[in-house]
Amino acid sequence: MPFTSEKEAIRRRRERIIILALVIVVALLTFIETKVIRFGANIPISNTILMFILININTLLLLLLIFLVFRNIVKLLYDRKRKVIGARLRTKLVVTFITLSLVPTILLFFFSIQFITANIEFWFNIPVEKALQNSLQVGRTVYKHIDETNRFFLERIAYQIVRRKLLEERNQKSLRHYLHVTQRAFNIHGIEIYSHRLVRLSFAFAPDRDGSYFKALATDKLIDTFQKGVTRTITELVPSGELVRTIGPIPFSARPGKVMGAVVVTNIIPRTLSQNLASIARGYEEYQQIKMIKRPIQISNFITLSIVALLIIFCATWFGFYLAKTITTPLQELAEGTQRIAEGDLNFKIDMVADREMGMLVDAFNKMTRDLRKGKEQLELSAKELRERNLEIEQKSLYMETVLKNISAGVVSLDANGFITTVNKSAERLLSLIPDQILHRNYRKVLRPEHLSIAESIMEELNKTPGHSVERTLRLTINQRSRTFLVHVTALKDETDNYMGVVVVFDDLTQLEKAQRMVAWREVARRIAHEVKNPLTPIKLSAQRLQRKYGNLTESDGRVFNECIQTIIDQVDQIGALV
Repeated sequence: MPFTSEKEAIRRRRERIIILALVIVVALLTFIETKVIRFGANIPISNTILMFILININTLLLLLLIFLVFRNIVKLLYDRKRKVIGARLRTKLVVTFITLSLVPTILLFFFSIQFITANIEFWFNIPVEKALQNSLQVGRTVYKHIDETNRFFLERIAYQIVRRKLLEERNQKSLRHYLHVTQRAFNIHGIEIYSHRLVRLSFAFAPDRDGSYFKALATDKLIDTFQKGVTRTITELVPSGELVRTIGPIPFSARPGKVMGAVVVTNIIPRTLSQNLASIARGYEEYQQIKMIKRPIQISNFITLSIVALLIIFCATWFGFYLAKTITTPLQELAEGTQRIAEGDLNFKIDMVADREMGMLVDAFNKMTRDLRKGKEQLELSAKELRERNLEIEQKSLYMETVLKNISAGVVSLDANGFITTVNKSAERLLSLIPDQILHRNYRKVLRPEHLSIAESIMEELNKTPGHSVERTLRLTINQRSRTFLVHVTALKDETDNYMGVVVVFDDLTQLEKAQRMVAWREVARRIAHEVKNPLTPIKLSAQRLQRKYGNLTESDGRVFNECIQTIIDQVDQIGALV
């Protein structure tokens, strides 16, 4: 199995992917941050918010990158403190790469800071702001001039309409004529007249203008003029430019409630001029917004430069780690592999691809590991066979114990020195023994004198017997009860005919002997009964014959004779019933 586990390899690969993704994201966000002011042209309100969000995200990602690099540095220092092989070389390489990248990066950073600061101060100097203010003032003057011109003509048109009573229905034709004449005379782009019902009565527009631009005004745009008698100006974008429409009451400056109608005077600002004026207004507004975030812009640029500088240092540091790893990892793998083998892990194998010199060393190391593993496998096989043999012996021993525990015969074993080693349950019951009092004690100290003499005689006979086996029937008194045992004593010897001890087997013959006596007495009783019963029948028959033959005797003699005969018959019947 390889030294670097699959889990560790996956973790390192995931870490490299995360670091690469963070570098890309930080670079992308830094680029976006440099362009955020350009985006502000479309979304001026969220300009500052977007910039600060990007700054915060960039800062967080940068902190995460610093944490990853710092963690690797701490790990390197920790390996150096533990005196891991290659830690010192890795430290030197990393320090060298950091030093080579740090000096030019710091110089470039400070020069860039000075350049950016000078440019920002130039952008926000007083002449630039004054020029923008003047341009905006020009645009406001143009709108003011058009508004004043519209009001001038509106006042005179309203006066003439009131004086000539052109709002009356009978003068509608005259109203249209007056509007066309006035439009051509004063070169007004459009004139509209509305009644007190907010309905357009008539309108006139320049022939070179598109009439579709002069649509009737909505009620909400006219209502203030009719209710309050005020004059107001509104603007509206059209394809050809921008309409500047001034709405005034009839009569001009009429009090609320006295308004008879409304006049709308319209002039069109050319499209190019309208766009230029709008661009000037937007530019000044954006300039004011940017001016408000001047300091954040400087900070953003400083952060961007800092991020770029730190990224350079980070990449150099990471490359130093990578280069150091490619040099020191093979040596570290061999050293740690040797330690693993010393700890007993013979499945270790180095799978890394190394150069020719290191490859030869790796191959020799792997060959040594294989040889050690084969030797260990042979030892384990021998140990396994030994364990199986011991297990077989143990199983046989358990089987013998089970047999001894469940057989009815009592079994007692002695070792070569006469010490009692085994007593089964049946021997405890038959001989009324307590195992704790007799086990591992010599039988001479356990037996009573009368029993010891019997045991000694049996042992002497056992030594003289060629088959080393003795069988005797003994009558012993156990707990004041006489019991008969059939005793088998067998000497134990090993394969080399060495004496190991004896096994004594006790079979209880007490019940068997009692049963045999009962059978014998039953046979005796049967035979006695047969011998008694045989003469009874002839005696009874003889008495009956005498009674029949001599039954006519005198009365006194016949009575005595019959009583004797009857007594003989009755006694024969009683004896027969008894048998």
